[in-house]
Amino acid sequence: MMIRWTKLLLMAACVWSLYWAIAGWGLRQGLDGWFAEQQRQGWQADYGSLRTSGFPLYHHHRITTPTLADPGTGTAWRADWLDIRSLALWPGTLSLHLPQTPQRLSYFDRTAILQADGLQADVQVAPGSARELEQLHITAGPWTVRSEDNTDLGGQAFVLEMAQTDAPNRYQIRAEGTGLTPPPLLRQRLAATEGLPERLETVIAEMTVTFDTHWDRNAIELRRPQPRNITLHLAEARWGPMRIKATGDISLDETGLPEGDLALQVENWQDILQMAETAGDLPPRVRAGIEKVLQVFAGLGGNHRDLDLPLTLKSGYVALGPLPIGPAPRLVLR
Repeated sequence: MMIRWTKLLLMAACVWSLYWAIAGWGLRQGLDGWFAEQQRQGWQADYGSLRTSGFPLYHHHRITTPTLADPGTGTAWRADWLDIRSLALWPGTLSLHLPQTPQRLSYFDRTAILQADGLQADVQVAPGSARELEQLHITAGPWTVRSEDNTDLGGQAFVLEMAQTDAPNRYQIRAEGTGLTPPPLLRQRLAATEGLPERLETVIAEMTVTFDTHWDRNAIELRRPQPRNITLHLAEARWGPMRIKATGDISLDETGLPEGDLALQVENWQDILQMAETAGDLPPRVRAGIEKVLQVFAGLGGNHRDLDLPLTLKSGYVALGPLPIGPAPRLVLR
């Protein structure tokens, strides 16, 4: 009996080893073919080497010095290596790991250098050649983004979650950043502001976004899906004594121009005016006039330290309550 079971186990091990080798070869061919196809379409798509490991439960592919550049959108990315890990039984659940060494992100002639500890993306895609995105979970430890020799932005941790809903082109999205460091110019301007820490404690955004199409492999190869409707469940930022919250609905046209209303709540709003004046962005006379107007609205809520105002985006402009702010930004994913 023992010999019989030993033979069965050996046969199963041989079959599994053969399956693992064939599946790994197929994945390698798929990756190599994808780079070749992007080159055929005019991209710069290069890598140094492709190695496979992970036997017996995983397929672990390490791509060294990957470089991708799309001349159509002007975007480019380069890193020292990229690890792609998947279960041997089902390659639709992927884990992408990126190096702690600098990555270069370019948009035409502008280049940003991203450096992050423990940056990884866990991806779940639907069966089929389109690889439709079902779930995405990105995490990172301490990170910085800089241009040339300057650190423009940084943080202690970052999390992004994206999950497909019943509608294929609608996703629940949650992003959270902790310990965010503002750009150096802003920090320099606010150096004289008392009681303001160097880092934002937390920035959170929770929303439901409807895109013009679902996310799949075409989002990388052809065009990024564009948002058409955003239901903002919560956007919140905390920085020292200041706290800003927003909720509401926004629709976007074909050019990415937003239109809609957000309910904005600002705690300790007078500190924000003081900060803007200290930074040199708000002249004292203008600040005095704005403060008088906002004091009226703050008094309506019974708490003069807090302010509730509608943020209106309409006809290409933004208004905060009765105060016009300026042109509305276009939201376009490149």
